[in-house]
Amino acid sequence: MNLKPAWLLLLFISTAVRSVPIDRNGAEQDQKQEAQEENMDTGLYYDRYLREVIEVLETDPHFREKLQTANTEDIKNGRLSKELDLVGHHVRTRLDELKRQEVSRLRMLLKAKLDSANTQSLQMDHASLLKQFEHLDPHNQNTFEAKDLELLISTATKDLENYDAERHEEFKRYEMLKEHERREYLKGLDQEKREKEEKRLQELKEKHRQHPKVNAPGSVAQLREVWEETDGLDPKEFNPKTFFKLHDTNEDGVLDEQELEALFTKELEKVYDPKNEEDDMMEMEEERLRMREHVMKNVDLNKDRLVSLEEFLKSTEKKEFSNPKEWETLDAKPMYTEEELQRFEAKLRDKEEELKRKAEALRQEQELLRERGKALEAQKKEYQQKCPRDRKTSRKLARDSSLLVRTDSCSFNHKHTNLKRSRLLLKPKTTCLQNLLKISPYTLRAAP
Repeated sequence: MNLKPAWLLLLFISTAVRSVPIDRNGAEQDQKQEAQEENMDTGLYYDRYLREVIEVLETDPHFREKLQTANTEDIKNGRLSKELDLVGHHVRTRLDELKRQEVSRLRMLLKAKLDSANTQSLQMDHASLLKQFEHLDPHNQNTFEAKDLELLISTATKDLENYDAERHEEFKRYEMLKEHERREYLKGLDQEKREKEEKRLQELKEKHRQHPKVNAPGSVAQLREVWEETDGLDPKEFNPKTFFKLHDTNEDGVLDEQELEALFTKELEKVYDPKNEEDDMMEMEEERLRMREHVMKNVDLNKDRLVSLEEFLKSTEKKEFSNPKEWETLDAKPMYTEEELQRFEAKLRDKEEELKRKAEALRQEQELLRERGKALEAQKKEYQQKCPRDRKTSRKLARDSSLLVRTDSCSFNHKHTNLKRSRLLLKPKTTCLQNLLKISPYTLRAAP
């Protein structure tokens, strides 16, 4: 997906992406660039929906043409959204489908949230609840209209502008949690082991601070170092315009945030090594974010989170480009105060107590289920004890009934047999009488 500068403004696409060193090996570089674009994530909870909408819109020739000629204000003030009425029917159909899928996903999220809070949701008003999501029109849940595009652009712009601040806060919480766990770990040790461990941790901290000087990001010294060590060029022949074109990896005429962060890799490698116990890679990414913000603050004149060639060349004319202030790394000063740490630990204790209460409630529920299981098992055994007598009685009744049937049958058969025998006994007598009647009178008279 080769996004144009204006569309990059909408997305701020590389805000949450970790940069990698630049590798200039033709096809291999292109493959890496494509892989990075596929794996980009804005960090927004509607990131997938945002990307799919962009991909569908870019398939329309008319909208793509308008996008290429749009400027920052056209996107921010919503004028670009009006072009949606002119896109093809198949594009609108696909956008409608994407919106219905997103509404369905949000409904599932709402249901899961309400279920987790033990809230009765049988009569839940989805339309009202969907209003809390600002990136689409909740009143129309079936079709994607110009208002949906306008809301998507404005919400993404606002959310991504606040994303860096949220990342700083998240890192601050991470550092306080690390310190809290360190203190808790030391509390569990005896005096001798605690002193030994504290000494070891302090040595690691000092070792981390012993690193080469870090050049100020965006300064001539820092850029020349990249020119020499990454690009393999003579530092004496450093040319800002050539440097810009070399590091505009997607050749879109601007340096986006990902391309800028890639420039800081050499500086970060001076301080952080993933093989060293004392170096924290989370801190390295926070340092990278600070460097990028520093450059954007000094170079990005129109605040569109992109550095054009004109802005880049103007920055090289400033005094700070040649004589910058010394760059202070994260270890130069603490990220939080002791009061902030105490408040953080208090919140941790509150959460721990809440988890204990929930665990106790679950334990009681489990015990209740166990008792019910025992009662059911007792009923089952009682039933099994009664069932053999019931089956024995049933078998006896069936046997008696069968015997009665057999007895009646035998009686009937016996009577029938006697009747047949009587008929057989009578039959010879009848035959003799018939034979006697056939004797002639002469025979009778001749008889003595």
